[in-house]
Amino acid sequence: MASVRIPEQKIILCGEYGVGKSSIFRRFATNTFTTATDRASTLGLDHFDKTFTANERDIKLQLWDTGGMERIASVTSSYYKFAEAAILVFALDNESSFHSLSQHMLECVTYAENAKIWLVGNKCDLESDNAEVTDSDISMFCEQCHGLISGVFKISCKTGEGIDEMFEHIAATLVEANRSRIELQALEQHGFKVDEYPEDNIESGCLC
Repeated sequence: MASVRIPEQKIILCGEYGVGKSSIFRRFATNTFTTATDRASTLGLDHFDKTFTANERDIKLQLWDTGGMERIASVTSSYYKFAEAAILVFALDNESSFHSLSQHMLECVTYAENAKIWLVGNKCDLESDNAEVTDSDISMFCEQCHGLISGVFKISCKTGEGIDEMFEHIAATLVEANRSRIELQALEQHGFKVDEYPEDNIESGCLC
């Protein structure tokens, strides 16, 4: 029996240094949390694959992390290339990390113009008095993005709150966005000859 080919989608983590991107990556890969005091230095791009099932379809999310290299300009083009989704991360207790998202959004639409974008606030486990970014701030940012934000989540890398739900939502959204491609791949698995994936069918979501 031929093995089933599972669609693979590249997901990138974007945001300022220290907002929790590597902690999200670690939760995704091993469901663990490492504090700043015992975290080993990570330098270099890293990625990890995990398969999700959404709407009765399997999809493999390949999550990429900058490994602390987000400030190196030469990383940009290779990091964003072929990304299907981007997670814009900020810290709820760090207002400057939120205001910097406009630049990261610009980079996403420039270097990964077809990527769907999620807005994610880390450290939701903190007391509300420590929050520097309000729901109103988040709503205003989304309005300024003119429909480019596919979802908004508040998470805690420390407790794991909201992380599974976030990736499940990303998986479901990408399954729907790529339904035609997935269905054509399923036909191939059943012995039908498919020479190519027509772009107009993929975008319209129909199998013609």
